[in-house]
Amino acid sequence: MTAIKLENINKDFIKNQTAPTLKQLLLSFKRPKKEFMHGLTDINLTVEKGESVSIVGTNGSGKSTLLRIICGVYIPTSGKVTVDGRMSTMLELGSGFHPDLTGVENIYFNGAVLGFSYNEIRDKVDKIIEFSELGDFINEPIRTYSAGMLMRLGFSIATETEPDILLIDEVLAVGDNAYQEKCYKRINDIKSHGKTIVFVTHDMRAATDFAQRTVWVKKGKIYMDGESHKIVENYLKEIS
Repeated sequence: MTAIKLENINKDFIKNQTAPTLKQLLLSFKRPKKEFMHGLTDINLTVEKGESVSIVGTNGSGKSTLLRIICGVYIPTSGKVTVDGRMSTMLELGSGFHPDLTGVENIYFNGAVLGFSYNEIRDKVDKIIEFSELGDFINEPIRTYSAGMLMRLGFSIATETEPDILLIDEVLAVGDNAYQEKCYKRINDIKSHGKTIVFVTHDMRAATDFAQRTVWVKKGKIYMDGESHKIVENYLKEIS
């Protein structure tokens, strides 16, 4: 059964342009034409339920844009996105958090965004706090958190809410090695329960250890898609 399906996806972004002066506006009868850049071009991708897929590529290749299309943060310029299942995401650090709320308050806030009732989150909050290892900091405002602390809380919420589909965008890279290993064990546990995982990574060991399949995105297109060891081997040859 299919968890994620992208059909003929294109995503264009408006280039940053210098704002015209008042004189230019008054003397011109035409508005300056918008210039676009292609973020993604002709993307077709299917991820089956229970599959673990890593997405690799150099900076600016479009891999994070692809993940944001899947989770609905970006709307495609054209094409169709189909997702079947409850989705939990870890994109950029701090996304989905209110800086003036405490860690505990943000757990309830995120739970509400994900569609959980107060009672459902209350039943999970102790496990989320325990996994995050934040101790007394859980009662401090999010704006006082370091990048590593934000990652810990975000990952704990994303995984403890038992998603059908988990999307992760490189945020585990900010954690210390011991906590990264703890997170990867949690990912393996999620995999063992038949959940779908898609993650963007620059860590080629993670790509091969935690995903049977790797998608290599290059210049906004899917360049290669297949068995992880083979794709990673080819990718490393090109960037070395």
